[in-house]
Amino acid sequence: MVKDNISDFIVKLSNAGKAGKPTVLFPYSKMIAAIAEVLHKEGYITLIERKGKKMGKFLEVTLAYDESKHAKISGVARVSKPSRRVYGKSNQLFPVFNGLGRLVLSTPKGIMTGGAARKEHLGGELLFKIW
Repeated sequence: MVKDNISDFIVKLSNAGKAGKPTVLFPYSKMIAAIAEVLHKEGYITLIERKGKKMGKFLEVTLAYDESKHAKISGVARVSKPSRRVYGKSNQLFPVFNGLGRLVLSTPKGIMTGGAARKEHLGGELLFKIW
């Protein structure tokens, strides 16, 4: 059985936002922490806290809401899956929802958005879209 931690992370964030939950807990991994940092820079997450020690590490993520109490994350879509990896060059990275969303990808320089990867002329594995 294959467990896709990235899909689990983004779907839990989306569901928590729709339910109006302020925080969500996730098992800690370096990949999830890097993705959370990118989402924090983009304004979808307000706070990331690493808690626990050794085997019991987890991330506590606080979601961002707008002034009308709606979550800033309204939808997510996984692009690259464990069964089908999708890669893109820097000239193939297009805006999501006419610039209202973000494409998150894994590059040789780490996890970043599609816009940042285009500026640095980097390609990589397309992880997911968020809007």
